[in-house]
This record gives sequence, structure tokens and C-alpha cells, in this order.
Amino acid sequence: MKMRHQLGLTAAFAALLALGCATGTSVKRSEVNKTAAKAVATAQKKAEVALDPVAASLPEVPREFRAAWVATVANIDWPSSRDLTTEEQQKELIAILDKAAELNLNALIFQVRPTADAFYQSDIEPWSAYLTGESGKAPSPFYDPLEMWVAEAHKRGIELHVWFNPYRAWHTSDKGPVSDMHIVKKNPKIVKKLANGMWWMDPAEAETQKQSLDVVLDVTRRYDVDGIHFDDYFYPYTSYNDEKDFPDDDSWAAYQAAGGTLSRGDWRRAAVDKFVKDVHDGVHGIKNHVKVGMSPFGIWRPGYPPTIKGMDQYDKLYADAKLWLNEGWVDYWTPQLYWPIKQEPQSFPVLLAWWVGENTKGVNVWPGMGTYRAGEAKWGDKTEVLNQIQITRALVPEGPGQVHFSFKTLQTDKDGVATALKEGPYRQKALVPASPWLDSVPPASPNGLSVTGNTLSWFAGPGESAFLYVVYRREGGAWQYDIIPGNQTSYTLPASADKVSTTDNIQGGSSTSVTKGSKADYVAVSAVDRVGNESIRVTLSVK
Repeated sequence: MKMRHQLGLTAAFAALLALGCATGTSVKRSEVNKTAAKAVATAQKKAEVALDPVAASLPEVPREFRAAWVATVANIDWPSSRDLTTEEQQKELIAILDKAAELNLNALIFQVRPTADAFYQSDIEPWSAYLTGESGKAPSPFYDPLEMWVAEAHKRGIELHVWFNPYRAWHTSDKGPVSDMHIVKKNPKIVKKLANGMWWMDPAEAETQKQSLDVVLDVTRRYDVDGIHFDDYFYPYTSYNDEKDFPDDDSWAAYQAAGGTLSRGDWRRAAVDKFVKDVHDGVHGIKNHVKVGMSPFGIWRPGYPPTIKGMDQYDKLYADAKLWLNEGWVDYWTPQLYWPIKQEPQSFPVLLAWWVGENTKGVNVWPGMGTYRAGEAKWGDKTEVLNQIQITRALVPEGPGQVHFSFKTLQTDKDGVATALKEGPYRQKALVPASPWLDSVPPASPNGLSVTGNTLSWFAGPGESAFLYVVYRREGGAWQYDIIPGNQTSYTLPASADKVSTTDNIQGGSSTSVTKGSKADYVAVSAVDRVGNESIRVTLSVK
């Protein structure tokens, strides 16, 4: 596997260079944040070594965002059917999270609002028909799916990001009638019907922006989520409306009557820009640790960079995605790069390198990958996925990441791709890259480390709760590590029968006892907070 992996990487870079993509793209980081984070890391290392010189040999845990989308629209990933019972839904939910943990993923992006509806208890929008089979109908027996997704993800040390569609109001796969609480009935003047039967909220309407922003901020306030996420659906794809223009004559006329001077395209883009910025500012005004992520169409405009051809999202979806990245209105950037390496008009490495070059604020760049295409004739086998991961690591060395579409592909191990990930690039766990512009102060270290038999225990440090702990152990001179959820303050070390004793008894015989001890001769533990800062690592000699 190792040799094959190296050969695949060589092939990937050969393709990248043949396409004229410069891998040495200079990224202008936010200098204040970067400098502060490096200073903190340097001070931490000095403090560790001062406490215990053995800490100088401690390894750095790999950093990589490893996520997958869990799509609920049309029951793509979860629940598998709109007719499942509560118990069946929960069983599938647990199976997804267990599989994610098995594959060493550290985040999931769960779709909570596919069509102006809700996969959680909401006073703003109705329960989703994809959940219960009927718009507005709550689960019975009742439970709150989002609450359970968050709790169960965190139990496994997995971040849970929530994915919203800001403007899609009704999808043809919804089938049945909508609830009276639904925007289509509650405020029909801001909703437009498209030629393909879908309904779409008019993004330029102030009431649309308020509705969608209220939904996002409501979830941010009430649920312990780790991220807020949007995909590529802003104005609809023109194919949804028989290539005709979006039907917003009324709102456009009102804008002009009020003295508006922008062109129609600029007016539409300005409306979307305002929403994106309002979400970013609003979320961080409530909970600064919650990351805002965007997953736009992978091409900004044809010709950027010069070899690229394809749809113009700037002119068709009225999404000026480059502006949002340039302005830093996101904390992570996940362009949908669902094309193979060698497909020159839409090459994965060429597009990724271009987006990295546009990352002037130094946010995290974690591309969306078309993992669902594994095994397709135009894609190739799972090796394409492995090679693309290596390219993300090369182009974003300080904090790479990938988001796979969609979880079903990993759950079913299509073309053996999940197995290849676990045996290859995901064989060891990784921490999510930090976001120092949100918070660069590390949490307090755990304290009171002790080992009894082969059980390592500690106490949580003061202040903010740890989201994760990293446990290090030295065996045979080599360090190993593990990452565990922050609600655990003990860890079972690999055991060895290293102590044998014989005791005489009063009957004149003797008995032999074996005490299980740890294989490790040194251990260390650190705490990790909600934005990826790791504390000073506290060490302990195991005698």
C-alpha cells in the first residue's frame, strides 16, 4: 500500500505540472493572527521542555479537516426513507457516526434546512417532510434530531457543522402539501415558481434575507454546533428554469423605483453579498467559536485561471465567491471541485491552487471532493481520491482538509474508497486545523495525571471545557498518540503482564498473581479547545 500510495502521488504531481499549475503559490496570511499563533506555540514548547525535558521528543499531532456531507434532501444520506420510525432513524444516525469515527473523520456537515424546513424543533419553519413524510409533522415518539446529532457526534470527538440552503423553498421530491407554517404559504409574495416545479425565495427581497438569517442565528443560539455551512445554491441554476432569467421583475422594478442605480446582475450579487456577510457577522456575534463555511461552485469564472472553462457562477448564480474569500467573510472555504486531476478544463489541482492564491485573509481552505464519482469511467478508481488528498496536503501544508460528497459513498464503501482511506491517508487520527483569528489562546492543561495498572487518569484544567484530549504514550522509545472526546478523563493504555509475584499462604502452599501494567514508560496529555488550540502537554513517567 505504501509503495502504491507514493506512485499515485508522483502521478498526481506530474499531471499538475503538465497542466501548468504552480504549486508554489504565495498565500498572504493574516499576519497578526499567524504571528500570534506561532508565538504561542513557541512559548508552549519552551514551557513543556522546562517542565520536563522529555517533552522535547513529543511529536506534533497531524492537522487535517476530514469531513463528509450528510445530505437530507430527497433522503440522499439520512434518513434513508421518509417513512422510518423514530427508532429506525436513530439507528441509522448512530451507524453514520460510528462509521465516521471508524474512518477517523473529525467532522460531519449535516443538512438541517434543505427546503425552508427544519430537521430540528423550530418556531420559524416547519418540520421537514424528508424526516416524517409530511411537512410540519414532528417525529413520534418525539425527539430533536439535531440535538441528537450534536450530542452523539461530540461523544465521538467529531465536530458537527450544520448545512443550510438559504433560498430553496420547495423541491419536487417533497411531494405532499406544505405546512401552513411554510414560507410558500406564509409569505408567498417572496417565493417564485421555477419551470422545473421548484419554488425559490427571491434573494433580493429583504424579507427573504431576514427569514434565512433568523433561521441561521436561531440554530446558532440554541444548539451546540461547531460550524454554519452553505453550499452552491444561491440564485438557482438556469437549467431549473428552462434557461430563462430568474422571475424577479417585481422586486427589480421596486428597486429601480426607489432610485437604485446598479445593473440587474450587480443588484442580485449585492443582495447575496449582504446575506453572506450578515451571516458571518451574526454568527460570530453570538458564538465566536462557531466556524462559518462556504462551499461554492468550484469555478468562479471561466478563464480564472486561464485554462479553466465551465459555468460562470458570478453571472449565473450571482455568487461573487471570490469576493467572499478575499474579504474573509468565512472561516473555511470548500469549493466544490468534483473533477479529476487530468480533466484540463476543470482540473482539480489547477482550480485548488487558484483558490489558495485568492485566500488573502488566510482562512482554512478545505476543498469539496467528488468522492461519489469513484469507479466512474471518466473518473477512475479510488486512486483518484487518494491522489487528490495528497494534492490538498501539498497545496495547503499548514492545515489541509477535504470534504467528501456524500456520506453514502463512504457508508457503502463504493469502489473500496472508504477502505482505501482508512488504510491509507486516514489511517491515523488528526486534529482539525486551528482558526487563530477566532481565538489563539490555548486552554488550560489537564492536571493530576496518574497511572494505576494500565489506566491513565487526570483532572480537567480550569476555565473552558476541553473539546478533545490528546493522549501520548511512549512505548519502546517511540511515541504514539490518540485523540479522545473531551468528556473523558481517563484512558486505557495498552497493557503488559509485567509484574509477577508469588505469595505463601497459611496452608503451606503458594499463589501466583499477575499485575497488569502499561507497556508505556512515559505518557502525556493535552487539552484541545473548540477552535483547535492545544494546551501545554503535561508529562508523566510511568514506573
